Amino acid sequence: MAQPLLLLAAALLALALTLSGAEVPLADGEPLEPYDRLFDAAVNSYHRNDWQGVIINMERALKNQQVLYQVKTHCRLQCNNQTGFVSSASSRDFLFDLNFFNTVLRKAECLRACKSTRLGPDSLHQVTEETQLEFKRRTPYNYLQVAYFKIKKLDKAVAAAYTFFVANPEHLEMQQNLEYYKLMAGVKESDFTDLEARPHMESFRAGVRLYTDEQFLASIELFEKALVQYLQADMECRALCEGPYLFDGYSYMEYNADLFQAITDHYIQILSCRQNCAVELASRPGKEKPIDNFLPAHYDHLQFAYYNTENYEKAIECTKTYLLFYPNDEVMNQNQQYYEAVLGDQLARHIDAREVRIQVYINSSLLEKELLYFANEVFGITFIDPDAWTPENVMPVKLREKQKTERETAARISEEIGNLMKEIEHLVDEKTKESVEIVKMVREGGPVLYDGVQVVMNSKMMNGTQRGLMDGVITPNQCLELRMLSNLAASAGDGYRGKPSPHTPNERFQGVTMLKALKLAQDGKVPLSSAKLYYDVSEKVRRILESYYRLEKPLHFSYTHLVCRTAVEGKVERADLSHSIHVDNCILNSEALECRKETPAYTQRDYSAILYFNNDFEGGEFIFTELDAKSITARVKPDCGRLVSFSSGSENPHGVEAVTKGQRCGLAIWFTLDPRQTERRVLKAGREGERNLGEIQRVGSLWIEASDSSKEEVTSEQQNKQRVQEGGVELEQVAQRERNIEVRSRRKYLSNFSCRDEGL
Repeated sequence: MAQPLLLLAAALLALALTLSGAEVPLADGEPLEPYDRLFDAAVNSYHRNDWQGVIINMERALKNQQVLYQVKTHCRLQCNNQTGFVSSASSRDFLFDLNFFNTVLRKAECLRACKSTRLGPDSLHQVTEETQLEFKRRTPYNYLQVAYFKIKKLDKAVAAAYTFFVANPEHLEMQQNLEYYKLMAGVKESDFTDLEARPHMESFRAGVRLYTDEQFLASIELFEKALVQYLQADMECRALCEGPYLFDGYSYMEYNADLFQAITDHYIQILSCRQNCAVELASRPGKEKPIDNFLPAHYDHLQFAYYNTENYEKAIECTKTYLLFYPNDEVMNQNQQYYEAVLGDQLARHIDAREVRIQVYINSSLLEKELLYFANEVFGITFIDPDAWTPENVMPVKLREKQKTERETAARISEEIGNLMKEIEHLVDEKTKESVEIVKMVREGGPVLYDGVQVVMNSKMMNGTQRGLMDGVITPNQCLELRMLSNLAASAGDGYRGKPSPHTPNERFQGVTMLKALKLAQDGKVPLSSAKLYYDVSEKVRRILESYYRLEKPLHFSYTHLVCRTAVEGKVERADLSHSIHVDNCILNSEALECRKETPAYTQRDYSAILYFNNDFEGGEFIFTELDAKSITARVKPDCGRLVSFSSGSENPHGVEAVTKGQRCGLAIWFTLDPRQTERRVLKAGREGERNLGEIQRVGSLWIEASDSSKEEVTSEQQNKQRVQEGGVELEQVAQRERNIEVRSRRKYLSNFSCRDEGL
């Protein structure tokens, strides 16, 4: 079996030689600086407000990434030309293996020499998947648009913002930035340019626009140009597939394949990558699905455009080329017959399909598919054909029969959908009844329990449901102490995987979790009284909400976070939000006016509360909106001791307007009605307390208690001694809770500046 595989491999590689382009001259010099190193340098410059450093390093990172791909492509195509495979005249040639691997070794030496001259050691350019993903999402342009805006280069800022937005159309803040740029003096429509646009896609789309407007002569030039660019891009894409073998997770630790199995595994992976080039080149940034039938569509458009310009020779040529992909297409066969009749049989019979290059493309692709289907049948390696034009006979008979059986099974299942839908409707009805019961359970307007706390606004006054605004929850001195704790103990981005600007690059975030405050108090780095106040205030808020909303079930802490957000520098004009509109326990789709309660949303959350510490800043108002994320229904201006609370569901989309000057601080708390989802069993009685956190320290007559931090002060020595014995923090449980939070944060944090949760 190995020899036929090698023969097919040699044949495919020989076919690939004809797709090689001209050599690209490369200047010798110092090894290329890794683009991930430049990216990190740019990010560091960003957090130092070194805008020139951001621009220089980020532009070089983008350029070096492209140079890296160009060098790899050039070297692989060059070495394919210089060290081509030669098919044996006889399948019984016993020297075939030696000849084959002689070529392999020479090709490897050629690649090593070519790449090392320009790139240096391969290890220099080993980039993490996380960094590759940042570049795929065009995150560098998010940094660049801010940096260019800061140095007043609006044309470049607009281009960078637009380039990022094309790949991230759901990014509300960037959309707002672009709307803001459109209103600025000196900004031209031509500035809104996609700097990462792929030539073949731009030419094709421009041709389609002219074609739709019936400007057929002009569209022909663009479609022909797009074809040349597509084939060049396909050649480069296929060359880049010849990289190292990619293991799935930690599977490399158990990988022990022999020579031919290892060759098969690696080569099948390369073939799969090459087949996927058809999908990659038909995909548009920001779009979920590629353009259907992309390459054949060029010839479909061309044949009709040539017909409308009465160029029947070219129309026949493009029709016949399209029929190479779909030989049984009824409409195209009729078109060909019509064009030949108009032109005349004598002239038409000498017109063939397009250049040999297209036929080579089709033949090599079909050979690849045969190998991949063979690997699927024999080794169970999954292959999903990306092309609709693949002839049925390329697929093995067993696989065709299997798919036929699957289609029949799917048909039977579809007959049962009606019954399943009825069952689903029944479940939805039951869920609706359950929701109604929950609403009945909530009877807003209960006592607030503490003297000095005043209800300022209720749900009706705030144009919503299950909303409340209260003042006087804590005193000015307590506000000052908690704010000092935040600034003294916080690290930039704590609670955001160390990202100082998780929601917007125009502000810096610093946060303190409960566990961190307790640890710092244990180490003597912050006053124990401040850590205790942090705990007591969060407990006070919990009791207020539980009473005010008259909940029949107790509230449990889901996540607690003391956080400040600071404008990057002095007051600036901004169109973005400090925290984009979101819902706390579901994924908001503002266009569809729906909110899906599913992963990665924090579906366990039932109530949310934010307690503010200060008002000496500009901007930063808390807003409620409708599900469209645009229609504002209520505003809350932060102030010391002011508490805004609300249910965490789709009835309460909310966000925070830009903080344009100063620092805005507060305590954000999320609650759950499910005791299994509680954040903390923080202070628990038991003798383990002394081992876990050390002896409880006394501060005046205040003590961190095990069961209820809101209990009255105890001053007697006897009671104090008993508390020292019974008090303590179950540190392991707290640490486990923090690890759980970190896991959720990793799952949540998908890109810079677009987090939904853990803000105010």
